[in-house]
Amino acid sequence: MSDVIDEKKDQTQHAPGDDAEATRGSAQEPAKTPIYKRPIFWIVVTVVVVAAAIVGTLYYLHARQYASTNDAFVDAHIVRLSPQVSGQLTWVADVDNHHVPAGMLLARIEPSGTNAQLQQAQAGVAQAQAGIEQAQGRLIAAQAQVQQAEANARAPIAQAQKAAQDLARYENAVRLDPAAVSGAQLDQARAQARETAAQAAAARKQIDSARAEMLVAQRGVAAARAQRKSSEAQVRQVDVTVGDLAVTAPIAGQVVNRSVNVGSTVSPQSQLMAIIPDKIWITANFKETQITTMRRGQPVDIKIDAFPDIKFHGFVDSIQRGAGQAFALLPPQNATGNFVKVVQRVPVRIVFDKNGPDPLKYPIGPGMSVVPTVKVR
Repeated sequence: MSDVIDEKKDQTQHAPGDDAEATRGSAQEPAKTPIYKRPIFWIVVTVVVVAAAIVGTLYYLHARQYASTNDAFVDAHIVRLSPQVSGQLTWVADVDNHHVPAGMLLARIEPSGTNAQLQQAQAGVAQAQAGIEQAQGRLIAAQAQVQQAEANARAPIAQAQKAAQDLARYENAVRLDPAAVSGAQLDQARAQARETAAQAAAARKQIDSARAEMLVAQRGVAAARAQRKSSEAQVRQVDVTVGDLAVTAPIAGQVVNRSVNVGSTVSPQSQLMAIIPDKIWITANFKETQITTMRRGQPVDIKIDAFPDIKFHGFVDSIQRGAGQAFALLPPQNATGNFVKVVQRVPVRIVFDKNGPDPLKYPIGPGMSVVPTVKVR
């Protein structure tokens, strides 16, 4: 018990000295300087700021030379094939996603009622030809009647001329010498002149009637020939219809989106398939603020999402005069009090450069996403 009390006394006696020694040790350690007060900190900050300013300036100077957008896609004039007649497909070429030349046979159609139409048109031609022959026969008969009437009129006309001359001679003689011609002779000459004149007039009337009939016959021939031409046109139309039974490729390109098969019933409103032509381009919708310095002919770097490792080249072909929304089916009406200004998009057409990779060597088609970058400065 006494040992414990002595130990506590010793601890009580040594405690103040130990505290003083600890205080002296802590006083001898130097105080730490904050990092923002050190020179090296400001040197590093200055270097970083200057470097960032230089990098930012260089990036700005570089970026302002280019205009890019991801609102772009491959475009082309897609040709959609439809039949000219209604019928049933008897054969369809197996050329899905294959390149075909212009004029290649793609499908055959068995039309409905074409043979009957052709037979009817050919019968019309035969009937018109028969009408021509009949009209020509009437014309020949009318011409013969004219010739006969002219022949029959020669004698009466000559007699009328002779009687008129005799009457004139008698009348002249009477004026010179009343006793030179008797009254009976003069009356007889006058009667003869009247009779022959009437006969000549009747003969001329027969000629006029025959000529009128000949004119009618000529018009009949012309009408029959016109009818034959009309019938021949109908035959040609049916032939064209028969020709339309063979559906051929109007242009060279790749066949896509075939929607029919053998046995399908089609009509002129049906779409058989489509052809993507060899000529494709890029339609890029740039912001209206990006086309300020954009001009035709400026080079373009083209990146197609499907082929990110291939760098295609092109140039600006044209810039549309007007924003895309101006040609929408329902253009926006801004004549309201709730107008909110929105940056518009302007379509720009970009064509591929022949000096770059050939896009026809890759499966590139309309609708594929593209990121074009135009060098505007």
